[in-house]
Amino acid sequence: MRDFHRPGRSAVYATNGMCATSHPLAAKVAVQMMEAGGNAMDGAIAGAVLLGLCEPQMTGIGGDCFVLMTPPGEDRVVALNGSGRAPAGIDAEKLRAKGDTIALFSADAVTVPGAVDAFCKLSNDWGRLGLKAVLAPSIHYAEEGIPVAERVSSDWGQSTANLSGPARDYFLMNGKAPRPGQVFRAPQQAEVLRRIAMEGRAGFYEGEVAEDFVSSLQAVGGTHTLDDFANTASDYTDPIVGAYGGLDLFEHPPNGQGATAILLLNMLKHFNIAGMDPWGSERAHIEAEATKRAYDVRNNFMADPDYMSRLDYMTSPETAEKLAALIDPKRAMPAGMSGVEATHKDTIYITVVDKDRMCVSLIFSIFKDFGSGIASDKFGVLLQNRGAGFTLEKGHPNEAGPGKRPMHTIIPAILKKGTKVHMPFGVMGGQYQSTGHARFVTNITDFGLSPQAAIDAPRCFTEGNELRVENGYSAAVKSELAALGHNVVMPATAIGGAQAIMLHDDGVLEAGSDPRKDGCALGY
Repeated sequence: MRDFHRPGRSAVYATNGMCATSHPLAAKVAVQMMEAGGNAMDGAIAGAVLLGLCEPQMTGIGGDCFVLMTPPGEDRVVALNGSGRAPAGIDAEKLRAKGDTIALFSADAVTVPGAVDAFCKLSNDWGRLGLKAVLAPSIHYAEEGIPVAERVSSDWGQSTANLSGPARDYFLMNGKAPRPGQVFRAPQQAEVLRRIAMEGRAGFYEGEVAEDFVSSLQAVGGTHTLDDFANTASDYTDPIVGAYGGLDLFEHPPNGQGATAILLLNMLKHFNIAGMDPWGSERAHIEAEATKRAYDVRNNFMADPDYMSRLDYMTSPETAEKLAALIDPKRAMPAGMSGVEATHKDTIYITVVDKDRMCVSLIFSIFKDFGSGIASDKFGVLLQNRGAGFTLEKGHPNEAGPGKRPMHTIIPAILKKGTKVHMPFGVMGGQYQSTGHARFVTNITDFGLSPQAAIDAPRCFTEGNELRVENGYSAAVKSELAALGHNVVMPATAIGGAQAIMLHDDGVLEAGSDPRKDGCALGY
């Protein structure tokens, strides 16, 4: 039970269906889809696409997605990889001649967006209402406009320098970010969504829209071709599974970093986390040190699954045991993570559960704030810069190459208790996501927190040479962490953002939504 003397959100309860996401309008539309006879997949796609208009600095149809879902009446978890690939013309040698890393805001960083293909496939395979109905709310709001939310306005204002060329006309108002409450419209994107609604994936990956993408990218040095877009395809795959505290954690396999969350939890099993102060320095220190080692493994091995050979090593209990033994409980190891992809925090997550208990856990991103900053000339669709997730290290499994998928930070998750689905959840926040998954799971299992309380709780994260510690930690804890050798800093913005829906045995749904974002959970 929530302590009502302390700040925090109340849990949301419902019986028929539920959505939790980072913008209330998207949650409302997802619930409306279910009320109109659709299912969780219809609601998740409708809400996700709309989030690209509510939070365009975070996501959009020029990005990628990953999805975990359970069919209605089943506890089987299905995974879909909706991430795009590098163009056939990419050349790592030429990129190395330009620098040590791929330039973030360049055509070189643009991989072909994969989310639209995934949404079309998921709608066809699992939805009820069809694309016309599912995309109708986004078409409406793209034309009529959406008042910009407070957190969105703040993020928007911090990222305007990332926009270039036509993108500045499409996403700035008189050269500035919109203020809270100012209405943002994207009528040109409404036309793209109409074509997808009528023609399916061909309305995006072929014809005039694809031609606009290719000509816009080639004009700024891209090697992209119409074939690169036409050949884009999402793939069903098998989730990977770890266990902690009586729950099974289902994660998306590579090229997403889900295996890193499993490795982290396997390492934390070697410490008495439940015996620690949940907001004390001991837990924060152990988690930070485990993160450094787990992410170092990730950066050495994580890649396109066609090029990765060490997945079993990452998820092996023996690997976790050896890494956990290296942690000094009294001293921080030297800071820094080798080979980390470019930092970002720009992602949306949506989870939806319907009356038949189909569960959808969907994460969707354009990578950096406003992606590459490049928008297609005619239709104004921002293109992701997920190619910055490649390394230029020669021979590395994640080395940039033709048709390859880069390592991704975005990961959806589903928890099971025994054989039954217990909770779809996700944690936005770029690099933080694997640590965020581990923190969320240990909050629930080791400290008995409800989904909402587990989300509300303070966070910390080690990145680069800093241990970023939110305000919820006391000054004494921060001093103790500094004494252990951590460079303790206050993050510029709150760390991450989480959403979750718990399925109770009595048929009640319980949802939590992160107060660090503008969104909410809604049910009916």
